[in-house]
Amino acid sequence: MSVLVGLAALLVVPFVLLVVGLKVLFTLLFLPIKIVGGLVKGVFGLFFGLLGGLFGLVAGGAGLLFGLLVTVLVLVVLPLAPLLLLGAVVWLVLKAASRPAVTQV
Repeated sequence: MSVLVGLAALLVVPFVLLVVGLKVLFTLLFLPIKIVGGLVKGVFGLFFGLLGGLFGLVAGGAGLLFGLLVTVLVLVVLPLAPLLLLGAVVWLVLKAASRPAVTQV
């Protein structure tokens, strides 16, 4: 039985060496492409990473300002809405009552 295992190992070893040799050959063949691809990915990754970070910073600032605006609107203007409405009605009535007479020429 061990003789059959040894014979099988002797038959498999050339195929294993062939596969390893092909892997080494393809690795050496495609290594320059991988190096250039890594450099391009690094440069574009840095550029678009900085651009995305800047966009995120601007969007975060805009969101903060919008949130503050909504907070002021809800906490200040909304409770004063009835008084503002009453003031607008009084202003319109006073403006309508104080119209100057139309003179004809």
